Amino acid sequence: MKILQVHNHYQHQGGEHVVFEAEARLLQDHGHEVLRFTRDNSTVGQLRQLQLVQRTLWNQEVFRELRALIRKTRPSVMHVHNTLPLISPAAYYAAQKEGVPVVQTLHNYRLVCPSGVLFRDGHVCELCVGRRIPWPGVVHACYRGSRAASAGVAAMLASHTVIGTWERQVNVFVALTEFARQKFMAGGIPEGKIMVKPNFVEGDDGRGSHAGGFALFVGRLSPEKGLETLLDAWSTIRDPRPLKIVGAGPLEAKLRARSEGGSVVHFLGTQPPLRVRELMRDAWILIVPSRCYEGALPLVVLEAFSAGLPVVASDLGSFSAGIEHERTGLLFRPGDSADLGRKVSWAGSNPEAMLAIGLQARRVYEESYTAGRNYDQLMAIYSAASLKPVAGS
Repeated sequence: MKILQVHNHYQHQGGEHVVFEAEARLLQDHGHEVLRFTRDNSTVGQLRQLQLVQRTLWNQEVFRELRALIRKTRPSVMHVHNTLPLISPAAYYAAQKEGVPVVQTLHNYRLVCPSGVLFRDGHVCELCVGRRIPWPGVVHACYRGSRAASAGVAAMLASHTVIGTWERQVNVFVALTEFARQKFMAGGIPEGKIMVKPNFVEGDDGRGSHAGGFALFVGRLSPEKGLETLLDAWSTIRDPRPLKIVGAGPLEAKLRARSEGGSVVHFLGTQPPLRVRELMRDAWILIVPSRCYEGALPLVVLEAFSAGLPVVASDLGSFSAGIEHERTGLLFRPGDSADLGRKVSWAGSNPEAMLAIGLQARRVYEESYTAGRNYDQLMAIYSAASLKPVAGS
């Protein structure tokens, strides 16, 4: 099978980039030919605001290029990961004009929220979910902190909702959790068009020893990730174990300043993937204190499951759906540092229970999140896309 993968790279590469590349390698490892069509947001700064809005709505250049590429290479399916802002929904129309089915992975909540994260001003926000015109996202400047940029995204969402792009130009949407699927359905995406396929872990290093005695955080140091809740919790724990924080982001300087002079919290900065895996195999627990839903059960959680590392996470959104309390991890009330502190203290006092949780998490990984399992799911999605006509076709 020949698969055309389409992705608009962000300025700061994150989980979507990792999944885009991992799925390409997965397909190639199984003998498929993978073609790539990409754009990069590093060029956004070269465009005037009006040009950016126009390309977000419809990029005619992309439409022409993609249609010519498809006509030349004849892929079996086009799998889109991200179109915002430079590729635009024009990509769907190029494929459908050439008779190629379209699969769209919903890595974030962009189709129902201009910011893509359903998070604003320190709390979950669903004001735009289900609205044909997501005007609250413009009022609150939810995209890039700019009303003008937010208006461009809102206009794209509204116009393509009105003309039926999501119903008529995409054969299958891929939600990464059942929780996310329900949110997209509430936002108007037809139920019959959404299939669920989680992300997966490339490779398998086996279960770790977890003898390092430290807690671990891995992720972007930004408000929605709950780092301040984490540090507040650590200050409530009697004789806390070391906490290692891996990542970078806009809150880094503030968080480092807050922890200066202490000997318990260690900021490691951004680390290469192999080093992160080593840390996970050595860590005592992984803490994921996010204050937003997350579009998927994050890759760091799946990697922890792979290593048999117990996870302590917010009882929110995809975490609630993907982690069973006291079976595959521990859940605490989102944003509640005292409750997080209690859960961490309980973990320290119950080593046998935590060992059982880690073993069960590893079993769940083997059942649901391996590359082999994900390949089978991906093939089923491509088959469904080929059989499922778009509305009006």
